[in-house]
Amino acid sequence: MVEESLVAGASVIEVARRHDVHPNLLTVWRRQARTGAFGPAPALRQEDEVQFAAISVAPEQPALTSRAGTGGTIEIAFANGVQLRITGAVDPATLTAAVAALSGGRAR
Repeated sequence: MVEESLVAGASVIEVARRHDVHPNLLTVWRRQARTGAFGPAPALRQEDEVQFAAISVAPEQPALTSRAGTGGTIEIAFANGVQLRITGAVDPATLTAAVAALSGGRAR
């Protein structure tokens, strides 16, 4: 979105609307991109150079449901080194809350 909004003649408002985000948020991301928050430190970049990593969005997978009485193990390794292992049946709301708490409050 940031790269799209930086194209000559692009409108931040239109780009934000097309991606269903608030224009103020896109403006913050643009500022962060200019200061190097999304890439190499400013000292390593040329002035006003913005670089982006290629990404792709995978289609959303349908939620898996388990039969009563079944269980398994879920293991999650966070980038900060914290590991979470859950064995048995898992309540989705509880898992969501645990992941948010361990990832610094950011829902994933």
